[in-house]
Amino acid sequence: MIFSMDENVTVLQWGVVISASLGAAILDLRTRRIPNMLTLPFLAAGFVQAGWHSGVQGLGEAVAACALLATPFVLLFLFAGGGAGDAKLMAAIGAWLGWKQGIAALFCVAAMGIVLALAKAVMKKRLKSVMANVFVSIYTFLLFIFSGGKRQFTEIRPNGLQKSGQQVDLTIPYGMAIFAGVCLAGVYVLLCRK
Repeated sequence: MIFSMDENVTVLQWGVVISASLGAAILDLRTRRIPNMLTLPFLAAGFVQAGWHSGVQGLGEAVAACALLATPFVLLFLFAGGGAGDAKLMAAIGAWLGWKQGIAALFCVAAMGIVLALAKAVMKKRLKSVMANVFVSIYTFLLFIFSGGKRQFTEIRPNGLQKSGQQVDLTIPYGMAIFAGVCLAGVYVLLCRK
């Protein structure tokens, strides 16, 4: 099968992104870290590739997609104990894929993160307490929003989730979710292209 130049670039982009995500998932499983040694060259190469293939417009799109994909993970890092390596990996994925393909990747990564987190909760026989904690978190957030940000709420954790050991055993190396989500998005994009 002969691909056009755009199709060759798309296949190259997804091949690089899936390969780098696999490496990140393996490292995250082994060490619970995604190192800068992987993410920063991956990010820089994404910008170079975007500029090379699409000029200034492609570079601008890569920067926008980088910010779009990284933002949720930066917020998780700042406020919920997510990993900085996850945010940098998603930024690099955005630089490689651009915003259109990046949105598909972001959606699939988030979906796979939810699936893996729920699977872990089921394996640890903690699904009920996790779902209760999610409900309380959403309820508290909505109360805060509807009060105009004026109310102060103490942290509520049902079923004794305040014990640090209980929270640690429910964490997942998110590199796995990123890899699974990127694979899912890649298959979708590559099969559905015109």
